[in-house]
Amino acid sequence: MKIVVLDGYALNPGDLSWEGLKRLGKVEIYDRTEGPHILERATGAELVLTNKTPLSSETLRRLPQLRYVGVLATGYNCVDIGAARESGIVVTNIPTYGTASVAQFAFALLLELCHNVRRHHDAVRDGQWSRSPDWCFWLTPLIELEGKVMGIVGLGRIGRQVARIAAALGMRVIAVDQFPVAVEGVQLTTLETLLAESDVVSLHCPLLPETQGLMDASRLATMKRSAFLINTSRGPLVVDQDLASALNAGRIAGAGLDVLSVEPPLDENPLLTAKNCIVTPHIAWATKEARSRLMEIAVANVACFLRNQPQNVVNP
Repeated sequence: MKIVVLDGYALNPGDLSWEGLKRLGKVEIYDRTEGPHILERATGAELVLTNKTPLSSETLRRLPQLRYVGVLATGYNCVDIGAARESGIVVTNIPTYGTASVAQFAFALLLELCHNVRRHHDAVRDGQWSRSPDWCFWLTPLIELEGKVMGIVGLGRIGRQVARIAAALGMRVIAVDQFPVAVEGVQLTTLETLLAESDVVSLHCPLLPETQGLMDASRLATMKRSAFLINTSRGPLVVDQDLASALNAGRIAGAGLDVLSVEPPLDENPLLTAKNCIVTPHIAWATKEARSRLMEIAVANVACFLRNQPQNVVNP
């Protein structure tokens, strides 16, 4: 049983173990696989695991032995699902591993926008506190979240965890979801109302044709000028230039983004230089705890498939 991992480095840069997977077959692990080498490395494998390395319809059709693709992430748009189904290839994903970490990171971005901790730390290191005529100073407005409105777009597992944290901070929580369900302490509303009332808008919805470009110029214009936008979900939910223009014009107060429409970003992405915009390199999911869960579920997915009891299948 030949198992090939095409891009294992993001999941395991060296602090986890592949031993669980190796017990299930003969495993070849590559840190990264560029386009010209995808077919070469996957040829002969019955099982392939990928994080972001694309498996197109053309590639899948040229892998007659392939029976299983395990996506090492929640999103599975790197695989042509239709072509996999036509070829009888089972595709699985990892749906639940990062809930706590991603929700926590959303608040890391938000709290940085509220307090500018790093900027104040750098000022102290630079000697500004030592030279201050007062016993304290601040360089930016400091914002308290209690009593503010948290608007959550998408009430899946991560959205619900964000709601719980927001409530613990004393925020009023409102939300919108494609398939709304009652969640204690959360007021369901429309997207229009959410954008108009929220002090913080946090995106936690999947990337679908109807959500691509969700936050464009027209919707950003309906937000409060004092509001923050947080995106730890999918970059293409936001129109980059529209958000950059809104930030630079002061139409919203700030943004915290862990995802961008193209990753890694192009140098000319306007959000990299936009006012009061924090951009981190898609790391909300990457705590060791979350990656350990991801590894455990990935191995379990393979083991279940080999027992003819596949789980987490995305193309039934």
